[in-house]
Amino acid sequence: MTSARRLPVLIAAVVLLAAVAAGYAGWAARRGPAPDPRAPAVQGGGDGLLDPGRLVFRTTAGRVAAVPLGDTSAAPVDGGPACNRFHTAAGVSVCLVARPGPVPMTDAVILDRSMRELQRVELAGIPNRARMSASGRMASWTVFVTGDSYNEGGFSTWTGILDRRTGFAVTNMEDIPLTLGGRRYFSPDVNYWGVTFAADDNTFYATVSTKGKTYLVKGDYARWEARTLRENAECPSLSPDGTRLVFKKRVSGDPDRPWRLHLLDLATMEETPLAETASVDDQAAWLDARTVMYGKGPDVWSVPADGTGAPALLVRDASSPVVVGRSP
Repeated sequence: MTSARRLPVLIAAVVLLAAVAAGYAGWAARRGPAPDPRAPAVQGGGDGLLDPGRLVFRTTAGRVAAVPLGDTSAAPVDGGPACNRFHTAAGVSVCLVARPGPVPMTDAVILDRSMRELQRVELAGIPNRARMSASGRMASWTVFVTGDSYNEGGFSTWTGILDRRTGFAVTNMEDIPLTLGGRRYFSPDVNYWGVTFAADDNTFYATVSTKGKTYLVKGDYARWEARTLRENAECPSLSPDGTRLVFKKRVSGDPDRPWRLHLLDLATMEETPLAETASVDDQAAWLDARTVMYGKGPDVWSVPADGTGAPALLVRDASSPVVVGRSP
């Protein structure tokens, strides 16, 4: 081959290698870094923690514990693993564990019914939200990449989804095709957080923020797409029957009282403010079909989901509440 012919071939080869490298870099960023063999083990006994009829939560000491649903003031069954955020369904749990070090890191650890580790996904950032689907197939998490509060400007979140059936993990879903106002939307400032799954393990709801506004989105995992449903809705939690969402809504410019819990009827899109008037910075969970629970201060509280009644203390010194055997 002459020199004149070699040059185009060489240029084409360089371009091809560059494209492959760029594609691999994008795939690796989406999948996240390879697991670190030096990652600390998540240790803790699981005997009785996930028995039916229990309310499971994270104590202020950082350990997973449980109390009977019929007597939430009882002495907790403890000895569970140390988690910064926790959720469980169908005998499968997701435990977010912050790693100490100069660069904030988090491990999303999947546990079986006995709290033995099944899988681990290494993430950048600070633990913020965690959810399992009702079947135990789908796990989701949110981490703060910069900043540590919604009240601070310039924060960024990474929200991921793990399909345990296929083993595929998306560590940052910001590239999911988004439809806003009926049109495909593009913006470099898109952030997602607070996923909640429907019973089909495919439909999910979450929050997206962009240009200083937040929106409730409905996503389709199989088709990998999402569309906005309404503005000013954060940290949704789907009811056990899949017909309603509880979410936090920004109601004032007061940085000390920015949000109030609301209920959204998905059929009519009508919203109802709940009787909890204090600001709640949490992704609420469902205690039963008529009641939601949430972290307020150092404790877990409950309130009727229809706007009636009054808040009630549920468990002291607790967070990340979840009822065993119920939908998130």
